[in-house]
Amino acid sequence: MQTTNRQINSSYDQLNTTPRIATVHRTTGETDVQVTINLDGRGTCTAATGVPFLDHMLHQIASHGLIDINVQAKGDWEIDDHHTNEDVGITLGQAFNQALGDRKGIVRFGNFLAPLDEALVQVALDFSGRPHLSYGLQIPTQRVGTYDTQLVREFFVAIVNHSQMTLHIRQLDGINSHHIIEATFKAFARATRLAVEIDPRRAGLIPSSKGVL
Repeated sequence: MQTTNRQINSSYDQLNTTPRIATVHRTTGETDVQVTINLDGRGTCTAATGVPFLDHMLHQIASHGLIDINVQAKGDWEIDDHHTNEDVGITLGQAFNQALGDRKGIVRFGNFLAPLDEALVQVALDFSGRPHLSYGLQIPTQRVGTYDTQLVREFFVAIVNHSQMTLHIRQLDGINSHHIIEATFKAFARATRLAVEIDPRRAGLIPSSKGVL
């Protein structure tokens, strides 16, 4: 039976009016994290993780991804920022996974090249259902302010594993640690925005030849 334009438009309208919102609350012996996201938001962000630089990066994801994000976290900051950083990534990844559901109608793939002064970072991603991270940043300093730059990779490992995305991060240029990291988060946000958009030509369909992700 041939699908009509009216049926396609109806499916697109339904997907476009169904809120893609998720709230995840994750509690461990080390952290207590709650995340709410709206994939069809306006880019508003409330972030209180106790890790100021991480809050700044979450604002980049929201603003450039046009995703409303609310993150509230308590962690064992007296030890270091590692557990809080990782568990925010885990919980945000779980929220993405829930908000996307069966991924019907989404574009699925996203790619963006973001400059920030001398830094240039490319992010390509696929909400494939197959977690994989290829991480190519060379951050020259151990810290940006009080933030351990090793935690950038840990954040993306966590979000990849729990959102079930394939993510490739490539640094093409950059010597300033802050610029490199911020360009990465902006590129990630923009690529995510492209990937989660509803494709009107694929409305109501799983974006895979297998029929499942």
